[in-house]
Amino acid sequence: MISSRAARFAAAYALLRAAADVADHWIQTDHQACTKGQHDGHEGQSSAAGRAACAAHVASYVGTQGLALWGGARLLGVRLRPVPVAAALTVSAVTHYVADRREPLRRLAEATGKGDFYALGADVVDTSTAEDGITGRHLGRGSYALDQAWHHGWETIAALIASA
Repeated sequence: MISSRAARFAAAYALLRAAADVADHWIQTDHQACTKGQHDGHEGQSSAAGRAACAAHVASYVGTQGLALWGGARLLGVRLRPVPVAAALTVSAVTHYVADRREPLRRLAEATGKGDFYALGADVVDTSTAEDGITGRHLGRGSYALDQAWHHGWETIAALIASA
């Protein structure tokens, strides 16, 4: 059983990061992705629907991370203790929910002088049809880049906590 803190941190970070990508891009439902940022202040949107979709997404997101930590640590022979892992997953859940409600991250970007970067690409509408027949939006947006940077930073903190 590997017990050094550096090894526990490295394993926890790799497992959290991989699970986050899987949860965000494969496990999250289309409904959750399209609804989690809704707010009453926008025409045709509902804050209640946004909160519910975001909570459901975060539950599956943290569940995926928890399974990855549990299974990965067992396979790697890394001893992660339950209380720090629970604390790490709580940090991951809370910070993920805050970012995925979108408005808090937009306000943070504005407050830190990143508002223009956050809005980068928001006015681009791709009406072309790709070879696979799919049309529409793209992920090359400032808001997506800042969202992912936020998650990566908090996942690092969560891995530090999990490795305690």
